Amino acid sequence: MKPALVFIALIFCFLSIPGCSTQGIQNSISTGENIITPDLMKQHIYFLASDSMMGRDTPSRQLDSAASYIAEIFKSSGLKPVNGSYYQKVGLGIVSLGEDNYLKITKDNSEQSYKIKSEFTPFDLTGNKEANGSILFAGYGITAPDYKYDDYKDIDAKGKIVLVLKHEPQENDSNSVFKGIDETQFSNVSEKVKNAIEHGAVGVLVVTDPLNHTSLTPRGFPWPSLSKTLPKDALPMVLIDETEKRVPVVQIGEEVILKLLGSVDELKNIQSKIDSTLQPQSFEIKDAAISLKTTIIIEDKSSRNVVGYLEGTDPKLKDEVLVIGGHYDHVGYMKQHADTVDYIFNGADDNASGTSSVMAVAQAFGAVNQKPKRSILFMAFAGEEKGLMGSRVYVNNPLFPLDQTVAMLNIDMVGRNGDDTLWMVNEALCPELAKINEEENKDIGLQLLDEEKLQGGSDHMSFQKKGIPFLFYHSGLHSDLHKVSDNPEFINTKKAARASQLVFRTAWRISNDNKKYKLVDSKTLF
Repeated sequence: MKPALVFIALIFCFLSIPGCSTQGIQNSISTGENIITPDLMKQHIYFLASDSMMGRDTPSRQLDSAASYIAEIFKSSGLKPVNGSYYQKVGLGIVSLGEDNYLKITKDNSEQSYKIKSEFTPFDLTGNKEANGSILFAGYGITAPDYKYDDYKDIDAKGKIVLVLKHEPQENDSNSVFKGIDETQFSNVSEKVKNAIEHGAVGVLVVTDPLNHTSLTPRGFPWPSLSKTLPKDALPMVLIDETEKRVPVVQIGEEVILKLLGSVDELKNIQSKIDSTLQPQSFEIKDAAISLKTTIIIEDKSSRNVVGYLEGTDPKLKDEVLVIGGHYDHVGYMKQHADTVDYIFNGADDNASGTSSVMAVAQAFGAVNQKPKRSILFMAFAGEEKGLMGSRVYVNNPLFPLDQTVAMLNIDMVGRNGDDTLWMVNEALCPELAKINEEENKDIGLQLLDEEKLQGGSDHMSFQKKGIPFLFYHSGLHSDLHKVSDNPEFINTKKAARASQLVFRTAWRISNDNKKYKLVDSKTLF
């Protein structure tokens, strides 16, 4: 056959006969899968979880060393830097309490100042600001449309300081609309403060709900500067960018309640009405004004996310991005310890295993000749153990538009609990992605367990809150979690490799797809 006819025949085969193109795809998948071996997983895990990494605390010199290792793996896999760098700054700060803090209340033409610690205490999420104004009692400080409950209904909190109860209505009632006796997110002080700010409040007073909790001690945050026993470095960590929007937030004690409401019994009566009717009992406290100031000092302790970019090959689809990530930090080591005991929280499963999976999948994509149509951003997040810090920074300062981010695959702990089981956490929220993952698993053979109770606590949540579909790979909780015994010798590297192969196959499908995926509202599932 003439060369020209051979060329035409090959083109016809590629375009018209499924077996030709399919074989090429299968070869690429096989090549990538074969890169991900138990030995490769062991190499990465044993490095990240070695004693020399000292538990990879955020921030630390050892975490920076881990970041350099990951960046080098990304680079050697053919991934490109983003904006000229394999790192994204995570602006972290250590917060200490300043000296200028006060609470003054004027009521019935009488002003009274209150003592810090014994009568009011700032929370760790307080701002570096002063607030002055009238005071609004706003019940539990909750706005929850799905529970048909809103403490801010028919009241205006703009420019006011709000007083809110801790916890949530019907706390001990198994029939409560707020998921019975299980706490919802609305019971968190952080949620109450966020809601108050969204309603225009300039300051927040928090008080323990007296019907269910007898102690009205204003605990706030246990600041070392207010204690003779706490270690001086027992301080909270924050994202520096987020502190600009903060307002003064303090917990108040009984003395302040007596001034504002006359008695604790009056507060109990109001709380009882809310709990029994689930109707707001919010009101402005007449003839009362507050001057509130909290001062915080922030020491910059910034860290880094590690990023690597694989650009897609399709002229249009390459603008769409799949994120594959996992956190590479852990919780460090015990500062005070005996010389003869293990004191390093190596974090082999949590999350050296997941980070190693991210690197292994990156190496698999780097090994195949046929690159994906969509682009892929590989990420190792810092500060997950401190409150999803790294992923929160990314979604608030994305390197690629979030509306072009088609999905996020989060890998957090994939090396323990048997040979064959793997949890897919809340996969019902993303049924289309779950279907792809299940189809790809037919060639891997893991037993996939749908886990709904493990709601969060990992970096996919930052993306979920921005409306981005996700899959969360997890091998389950175990007794070594956050203990010094989470060591690399206990990792099932064969299982970790199989889980990583599944991530690779699923990522291959998504990155060569042209579909958009849905994120189901979790409330519609229950």
